[in-house]
Amino acid sequence: MSQPEVELENKLIDALTKQGYQYVSICQEADLTANLKTQLEKHNKVSLSQKEFGQVLIHLNKGNVWDRAKILRDKMQLTKEDGSSIYLEFINQEFWCQNQYQVSNQINMEGTYKNRYDVTILINGIPLVQIELKRRGLELKEAFNQTRRYQQHSYGASLGLFQYIQIFVISNGVNTKYYSNNAKLRFKQTFYWTDKQNKLITDLFAFTEAFLEPCHLSKMITRYIVLAEAERILMVLRPYQYYAVEAIIERVKNSPTVGHAKNGYIWHTTGSGKTLTSFKASQILTTIPSIDKVVFVVDRKDLDYQTQKEFNSFSDGSVDGTDNTQNLVRQFTDDTKLIVTTIQKLNTAISMSRHLQKMEKMKDKKIVFIFDECHRTQFGETHGRIKGFFNNHQMFGFTGTPIFEQNSVSLNGRKRTTKELFDECLHRYVITDAIKDDNVLKFSVEYVGKYRQKESHNELDIEVGGIDTHELLDSPIRLQKISEYILGHHDQKTHNRAFTAMFCVSSVKTLIQYYDIFAALKAEGRHNLKIATVFSYAANEDIAEPDGQIDLDELDNVDFDRVADPKAVYKKADTFSRDKLELYIQDYNKMFGSKHSTKDSQSFYNYYNEISKRVKNREIDILLVVNMFLTGFDSKTLNTLYVDKNLKFHGLIQAFSRTNRILDDKKSHGNIVCFRNLKEATDAAIALFSNPNAKEDIILKPYPDYIARFNEKYAELLEIAPTVNSVNELRSEDDKLAFVQTFRELIRLKNVINTFADFEAEDLDMPDQDFDDYISKYLDIRDSTKNNIENQKVSILNDVDFELELIHRDEVNVAYILMLLGKLQSGTVEELEKKKREIKELLEGQVKLRSKRLLIEKFILENLPTIEDPNEVESRFEEFWTFERSKALEVLAEEEHLDLPLLNEAIVTFMFAKRMPILDEIRDMLLVKPKLPERSKVFARIKDKINDFIETFIEGV
Repeated sequence: MSQPEVELENKLIDALTKQGYQYVSICQEADLTANLKTQLEKHNKVSLSQKEFGQVLIHLNKGNVWDRAKILRDKMQLTKEDGSSIYLEFINQEFWCQNQYQVSNQINMEGTYKNRYDVTILINGIPLVQIELKRRGLELKEAFNQTRRYQQHSYGASLGLFQYIQIFVISNGVNTKYYSNNAKLRFKQTFYWTDKQNKLITDLFAFTEAFLEPCHLSKMITRYIVLAEAERILMVLRPYQYYAVEAIIERVKNSPTVGHAKNGYIWHTTGSGKTLTSFKASQILTTIPSIDKVVFVVDRKDLDYQTQKEFNSFSDGSVDGTDNTQNLVRQFTDDTKLIVTTIQKLNTAISMSRHLQKMEKMKDKKIVFIFDECHRTQFGETHGRIKGFFNNHQMFGFTGTPIFEQNSVSLNGRKRTTKELFDECLHRYVITDAIKDDNVLKFSVEYVGKYRQKESHNELDIEVGGIDTHELLDSPIRLQKISEYILGHHDQKTHNRAFTAMFCVSSVKTLIQYYDIFAALKAEGRHNLKIATVFSYAANEDIAEPDGQIDLDELDNVDFDRVADPKAVYKKADTFSRDKLELYIQDYNKMFGSKHSTKDSQSFYNYYNEISKRVKNREIDILLVVNMFLTGFDSKTLNTLYVDKNLKFHGLIQAFSRTNRILDDKKSHGNIVCFRNLKEATDAAIALFSNPNAKEDIILKPYPDYIARFNEKYAELLEIAPTVNSVNELRSEDDKLAFVQTFRELIRLKNVINTFADFEAEDLDMPDQDFDDYISKYLDIRDSTKNNIENQKVSILNDVDFELELIHRDEVNVAYILMLLGKLQSGTVEELEKKKREIKELLEGQVKLRSKRLLIEKFILENLPTIEDPNEVESRFEEFWTFERSKALEVLAEEEHLDLPLLNEAIVTFMFAKRMPILDEIRDMLLVKPKLPERSKVFARIKDKINDFIETFIEGV
């Protein structure tokens, strides 16, 4: 029998009190505020009258989670009744152990619904950590969903003190995870804690001892939560990020005297969040009085821009721009504490005589250099020049793919490694660690070309690299076949364009051929994909090694220390390449209404940055590249990489890793489609950057394995519900839960299976129609569960995750239904009835259409019989839809006493900006203002109704 939640809760409280937490009984908000007054007085060593404490509560009850996170970290100036002024501190950030620690449980709060929270940790009387428990055997995702409901329903109630929560902890005893108070988070963005060697600490009581220890917990809250300015969200560091920053700070603080400081590097795999880690390290280092400057160094203009943007997104204005070397020199000599620059500009600042007079003043200052992707341009004279110029420096490097002896490039007859340049590795977190922790995704690698095995969709009569000549690899026939293969499988790989793709090729010459083939096929009406490209047009294009190791994309950013003959780089720009790129940019301009060109470097730079944004926003389907974007480019919405280029070692891992960023449940892995035989290179890269036996941890299993697993699960489903209708006979909550969990696993497996080129529906024992029919029953249970929550009926299904995004078919929308309705104008009575049943089943089985079902059925019943011409279906439906939408909006305004023009304005805003109305806007709409105790309920109800209206009439139409 599984351990009940109450027993788990009691044992947890006992463990916390043994660690130094004081237990306090708090039943409701009055108890919470009374305790808050006592604890703030104790922490600040003051006495507060009720009137003075009333001012404190008013001060605390401002804004949302983001605003309150800032209030928590600030001090309040309070004017006391005797006229004196004092400063109240809500949490001690400098000496984080010197706070007051309490634990409580089963606190009741009533907002939209009445909720009771499991275990709450209070620091100085403020609830800062919320722990939600589930009995052993239940999924952690259920506890996560419960905290999300609390965020929506009750944390903002009354004084909103629970909006001060900084960290959530969820556990079923066996598995325990934590995450920041960020309503935008998905379950995949929750973390396990680990030890320094990345060993998971999943048991609740081991986690309590390591993570919830009072000093460590308050250190995490005060030092390792980032308030990201751009998105106005809280971000908490993952364990490997924490250990890396701690290692750097420890090395700096315990460093020997001038000239003998020890350096170090951090090996954190690509996609693990090195920018956030380096930002937090830089931010903390700037607070150390002995350090004069922290200089974050990148090696290319585009990364300079991207890193500045990301640093400033974490803390607005934290980084000043360094557009030119003169500006960089100014930053070195003024009070700027944190500098972001490129290694090229840094080299110029310490080399050119016009800058030396000012820079000489910095030679003996304590400067900490942090190098991003430290393997790229650190192996020439520049690195030695920096070390030689600054006498009191320390250097730290971040890399996802270090340079070892095996993957080093010989320069001037000598191979240099990352360890040689930066001393020892201070912390290591490799790709197998990241996949194990669900911080990055696995890869599905498919090789397309000449195969011995037959009956595979990947058997294509093309040369696949290796010993093949360039004439064969670049032949128009081969490139045409590959292009047609991509067009035939692109929607399958990207889940009907829910994601985007990159196509990396061996040279600019080959890229031009591919682009022209895709353009010709588009002109023939063979596809409607949005394809764009970006590449350098200078002669240095072909200096890059074919394996992608040396990345010399831009003429003005060539690191001449790595080029044997620097003068050779200054050849005349390739006119043909530039003219072609100009034509392709004009295609882009027509597609998006922009005005970019190659006529000046700034315009080209703007084009580069805009392409980056459009790929991330899923506005470009396939981006064609040679070297650009294969490193330093992060896009969660990119899930597929087509490869017609020889890659190896870090070049291969970096390129593959463009696809493996975590996004949602639909993005289950990164797709790599190779048109070259990279199998040995892939195995060697995995062995080098993880271990020789790690392949099965990084690469998805073969297609037949997933088919076998699906069919096994289907057999389990039939034992629970032998037929679709037998789902109706499931009476107990446990039986329904078993059905939901089993069918959900089938949905997840099918999501993976659908992306394999070899997928055939006949391989599955479960017929497509049965799968769709079971979806309808799955959704019925979900709908009844939603009603349970609204009626406050306790159900074990309330917090079960229904993976709706995996059963939404992107190609099925209202337009698709209209096409089917047009077909109802012809055929026998039996055929028409069959088509109507199919449409009804489709409406029931599609998440995005269920809210529209009654309206579409009304149109079929009342309007469709009067339409004789099938071509009029769409226009008549549009008239019907507009009328029903206006009527529904009027009903909503009347029911909730809302100002109709303002309500309509909010809907229009959502249509164009995808922004739901904020509370102030809802307050302005109200013609009758609710009483204070009722406000949160009324606002939440109106917001839900507006959301339902949008779901019905706006989305998917």
